[in-house]
Amino acid sequence: MGFLDKLKNKAQQARGRGKEEAGRQTRDPSLEAEGRQDRAAGGAKQAGEKVKDATKETRRTFGS
Repeated sequence: MGFLDKLKNKAQQARGRGKEEAGRQTRDPSLEAEGRQDRAAGGAKQAGEKVKDATKETRRTFGS
């Protein structure tokens, strides 16, 4: 399931970039802020996935 989670997180970041740019173009600060929030949330989730991957790799390496 890790691959699908990573894909969803990347999609959330992309949606955030789109909202942020749309907010800039339309001069809508709330839409721009919502886009930044989506990007940050997607990035945080991606970081969590990377931690999970590193943990799995460490366990596999040391055989716990």
